[in-house]
Amino acid sequence: MDRTPAHGNGGLPPHAPIPPHSSDAEMALLGAMLIDRDVIGNVLSIIAKNEAHWFYKPDHQQLFEVLVDMYDANSEIDLVTTSDELRRRQLLDQVGGVEYLVALAESVPSSANADQYAAIVRDKGLLRDMIRCTGQISQLAYADNQPANEIIDEAEQQFFQVTERRITRQAEQLKTLVSDIYDRVQQGLDHTTMGLATGFTELDSLTCGFQPGDFIIVAGRPSMGKTALGLTMAEHAAVNDQKPIIFFSMEMSNQQVAQRILCSRGRIDSHSFRKGILSEEDKYQLGVVCDELSHAPFYVDDTPGMSILELRAKVRRIVRQHDVQAIFVDYIQLMHAPGHDSRQHEITTISRGLKAIGRELNIPVIALAQLNRQSEGRQGNRPRMSDLRESGALEQDADVILLIHREEYYNPEKIDDQGIAEIIIAKQRNGPTDTVKVQFNKKLTRFGNLSTAPVPAEYAQPADDNPF
Repeated sequence: MDRTPAHGNGGLPPHAPIPPHSSDAEMALLGAMLIDRDVIGNVLSIIAKNEAHWFYKPDHQQLFEVLVDMYDANSEIDLVTTSDELRRRQLLDQVGGVEYLVALAESVPSSANADQYAAIVRDKGLLRDMIRCTGQISQLAYADNQPANEIIDEAEQQFFQVTERRITRQAEQLKTLVSDIYDRVQQGLDHTTMGLATGFTELDSLTCGFQPGDFIIVAGRPSMGKTALGLTMAEHAAVNDQKPIIFFSMEMSNQQVAQRILCSRGRIDSHSFRKGILSEEDKYQLGVVCDELSHAPFYVDDTPGMSILELRAKVRRIVRQHDVQAIFVDYIQLMHAPGHDSRQHEITTISRGLKAIGRELNIPVIALAQLNRQSEGRQGNRPRMSDLRESGALEQDADVILLIHREEYYNPEKIDDQGIAEIIIAKQRNGPTDTVKVQFNKKLTRFGNLSTAPVPAEYAQPADDNPF
């Protein structure tokens, strides 16, 4: 029994093709909901009340909303009570009267397949959303009254909104969750970390590595070594552990990033490298390091001023293509999110977006961030979480916040602090906070594990047992 919807051809011109829909699935789903109210809870995990538009026919949309309202009110649901509620709302005639309700109830033998009917309705609705989305984007492109970048950004946002609707999560029994955790523990008994190792022994011991889905912020004032620390961590993951990573560099070109890694890992003075003053030993070491790095699954994207939508699209592609295990972003304040009236709201959107990427793909997102000047006017110059620039959302959203402090930057005359940096674990949602001391070589712009021996001046080489 297929009645023509009130909106004719889905709101399209008469000559347009009929949009994807399944009247049979819609009728079967509503019929199942009429004869068994208990299936409505399962249906709502697939089609939420505010997604009634996934039903193609307006009368089906209205009936779905009424049935969900009755379910929410814990009312009995059958032909009589539903007819009465529709009559009370003056909707009974609009949905086809009692005769159509009877036809719906009789269209399905049982409610056993309600989930499958709901999935069909949802999928057809998603296809119509895609058609609507592409139509709106075509209109924007034909109008040609906005910069191309803005239209592309709008297109990405609309497509993201459509694709996000596919993601539905179901409640899982605790038994399954604890079993999964136990299996992971059994598989990793001989490892000191369960997440992405940074190579810093003490830091990994405190954090158990960067966990899948976590949003990690590495922050510091300018010249504290944020990029150097991020690159050192990324290099360890990709080169030492052979885990694919993507490093988004919005401050340096991909060639500059590669040069930094080459000089740092090869223990070659970057200034001498730029001037072309290299010894034969340096050239030999460069060849060794080039060979190491050529086998590393390390990807660099140097697109400047990326939007969160653009970054999300790129991450999805590269995760699908190369099974990337971690994302590094250098740095948050160089990103943008169009359509906001203040920088604070823009950073909030970026922060929420980065966290959502990690959760969606179940990989850690390590984002570098700048701190404001407040720490420099503070006794001891030590940074705090509250120094994160422009938005408290960063402090709220992050699962782990690492702050970099180098006393030698502020007091270069103090010999004891030469070559030493502190990584302050200011926040760790699932672990302790503490301070880890590491080695920092200014000449190589490289961090490493702190040797137990006295730390020499900045030109000293890392200890032989240093994993970097």
